[in-house]
Amino acid sequence: MACFVVPAAEAVVVKAVERAAQKRADTCQSEERIGLVDKLKWLSHMLWGGALLLLFEHVWHGEIVPWFPFLTAMDSPAGTAEMLWEMATAGVLMALLITAVWVGMVLVTNAMEKRVLHTQAPTL
Repeated sequence: MACFVVPAAEAVVVKAVERAAQKRADTCQSEERIGLVDKLKWLSHMLWGGALLLLFEHVWHGEIVPWFPFLTAMDSPAGTAEMLWEMATAGVLMALLITAVWVGMVLVTNAMEKRVLHTQAPTL
């Protein structure tokens, strides 16, 4: 129904944090390291991609229509309650899963960067 709203809302917050981090980012970034801004872009793209895919799926199944109130679940109070329950359960779970995958990507990337920097370190 509207579970795509939760990842989309998180994507908006991440995009705001990304822009704030971009303003504060160091211009002298090491070429061997991937910066925080780039890693936040990964999360933003993953969230927006997931939200758009879910939006398409809901349009395909007729749960989103081009006339007001746009979400068919909002036609009745019972439908609205069901929609909010889906957002609180499925939407939050999807947003958390996407974020967990991103955290895993960042951890693997950081480990790979440490390995590269460790092998390039001069030996005495």
